[in-house]
Amino acid sequence: MTRVRILAPLVDLCDRPAGRRERQMLLGHQAEVLAEAQVEAEGWSQLRADLDGYVGWVPQAALGPARPATHVVSAPATHAYARADFKSPDRLSLSLGARLTVTGGEGRFAETDQGFLPAGHLAPVTDHAADPVTVAESLLGTPYLWGGNSRFGIDCSGLVQIACQRAGIACPGDSGPQEAALGHLLPPGTPWQRGDLLFWKGHVAWVRDAETLLHANAWAMAVALEPIGAALTRIDAQGDGPVTAHKRLT
Repeated sequence: MTRVRILAPLVDLCDRPAGRRERQMLLGHQAEVLAEAQVEAEGWSQLRADLDGYVGWVPQAALGPARPATHVVSAPATHAYARADFKSPDRLSLSLGARLTVTGGEGRFAETDQGFLPAGHLAPVTDHAADPVTVAESLLGTPYLWGGNSRFGIDCSGLVQIACQRAGIACPGDSGPQEAALGHLLPPGTPWQRGDLLFWKGHVAWVRDAETLLHANAWAMAVALEPIGAALTRIDAQGDGPVTAHKRLT
């Protein structure tokens, strides 16, 4: 079994070699190689991602040998710099959830395998956020991107997954499996509570508070807040039907 990690800041996980994006993987995420293929001059590997078991194809140029990470990007986004100086050249832009190996430190910067990052933008991989909704709130305004998993573009299930993963909650990549796997089902009429999840066919949203949803949606084309009543009416009217499940994580 060959094991690899993602070397690019962000890479599409495609349905076939050179195919359509279904999800994304971030720098430092690890996977098992299931198969390999060539498309013209480019090599592709079919991976099973460690974090969620998602299977898809990635260009081999974005892969390197597996190596455990020590830290995860805990800020919505950050930069890796050539030196421990914010005026030095920036090497990479990294999203919340990217994983790195910290090898040392200098002042307010952590030295990593990708360069120097603000130490305050990193957390040990074993440290978890207390509230997944707070994580999701940090991504407000992020552009909507179907299949996206990062600060640079994200969809409804990506927003749920990245928030759950930072909170130490195992979470599938798509809304259907999320509905099946996450939390426990609440009976109709249960009051909304922060941290609840509302599911529709093909969509999912966080309950931010008793009156407000937080979700990545194609209506706003961004991660946005929306009154729950208005969202229920709009989603039903556009043909996506009623809520299929109201679930609570704890």
